[in-house]
Amino acid sequence: TFHIGGAAQLNETSHLEAVSDGKVEYRDMPTITDKKGRILSLARNGELAVIDKEGREREIHKVPYGTVLMHKDGGKVKEGDRLAEWDPFSLPIITEQSGVVRFQDLVDTQTMEERVDDATGIAQRVVTEIRSGGRAKKDDLRPRLTLFNDAGDDSEAARYMLAPGTVLSVEDGQDVQAGDILARASREAAKTRDITGGLPRVAELFEARVPKDNSIIAKISGKIEFVREYKAKRKIAIVPEEGDPVEYLIPKTKIIDVQEGDFVKKGDTLISGSPNPHDILEVLGIEALAEYLCTEIQEVYRLQGVKINDKHIEVIVRQMLQKVEITDSGDTVLLPGEQVDLEELNETNAKLGKNKEPAKGTPILLGITKASLQTRSFISAASFQETTRVLTQASVEGKKDTLVGLKENVIVGRLIPAGTGAGMNRMRVTASSRDAALRSQWKKAQEAIIAANTAAEEHEAELAQGSEAAIGDDPLASMEGETHGTDADAGDYLNEDAKDGE
Repeated sequence: TFHIGGAAQLNETSHLEAVSDGKVEYRDMPTITDKKGRILSLARNGELAVIDKEGREREIHKVPYGTVLMHKDGGKVKEGDRLAEWDPFSLPIITEQSGVVRFQDLVDTQTMEERVDDATGIAQRVVTEIRSGGRAKKDDLRPRLTLFNDAGDDSEAARYMLAPGTVLSVEDGQDVQAGDILARASREAAKTRDITGGLPRVAELFEARVPKDNSIIAKISGKIEFVREYKAKRKIAIVPEEGDPVEYLIPKTKIIDVQEGDFVKKGDTLISGSPNPHDILEVLGIEALAEYLCTEIQEVYRLQGVKINDKHIEVIVRQMLQKVEITDSGDTVLLPGEQVDLEELNETNAKLGKNKEPAKGTPILLGITKASLQTRSFISAASFQETTRVLTQASVEGKKDTLVGLKENVIVGRLIPAGTGAGMNRMRVTASSRDAALRSQWKKAQEAIIAANTAAEEHEAELAQGSEAAIGDDPLASMEGETHGTDADAGDYLNEDAKDGE
């Protein structure tokens, strides 16, 4: 099987080829042309699409920062043409304007060292972890490259923070042109981040676990600002046009995908890695999370040649997202912080009168194990895991199981409320509604007898209990019982025409 074990595969791609004829379209992708005439992408989450003659989207790809684009926006391509290429093992730092580059806090033996590549024999300057250098007090060093304007007025044009492991591509005081690569950060850490394949990866997604080296997602749109440095961490902030900035603490060993002054959109990644599904739900919403889970799970199975329809995964994801956490109780009896079913929240709000404030909640993501244990049916939960605890809790709380699901009906030996069982369920609801109406009429008649003041009134009330009065009009004429199906679901035995024809 492909579930556990197997050889690690490195599927690093370095280019894109068109799978059909069409027109190239770049989305959310600012570009720059370097001195060699190449078009470089400056987007962190840009998209490249190919549109055919009818205006249909034939393919869409996310391309990394620093990608060399082979065609201009709107250019025509043929099947097999190369669209883009990039270095899969390094993340470039590209200058967006011309100027003079200066080293800042890049001190030999402290924040920078020279290493010789064993394969090529070429010496490279590499940014290292900050070392104290034997001093009692460590200097607050922030290794960076600063770009100054050509004009000679020493005004700072841009600043590029450097993470440990970054290889410098320029000299101190060198003149650079727009589009030049100043340094390269290794992608090696990101390359091996997801070697868990098969069932462990699927289990991680379905159990909604936080990945080991998860990426950080921007919660708001705004400009990046490096606030300050700590011993092992770096504080960066996203400053929006309006409102308060959002701050993040990022370990110095992580490669930050953005630079100071960059504009990021809500949902963009700040550091590479597998995104945390809970962050996707909080920042981008239910639809984005459902799409992410479906895509990631399908990727595992497609790699092994297994075809699964999306609807099966979507049913599971729906169960994982069935709970909401109450943020505002409004005029209901629900408490802030309480976790309830979305269906229960809607029912509670529907029962409120006019001018009443409904309760509000935010969706929460539960793993499939936790979602099964937190179902409204205690019989269903007890049949899964922790039977003793579930039954004990149900008895202490005096829970009532309405038997609306499939599992609980199978366990107690009833028809499931689906297909033929839906029609039987409708008959049961109809019968109980009729019984309730008849009991109500009988009770009113009894109250009339007790309340009679004279023998004549009592005799009149007794006569009112005759067969005509007892049945009266059909009590179901103005009553529609709750059901989970239609008469057609129950089969031909509920169809009068079918009975007549037999």
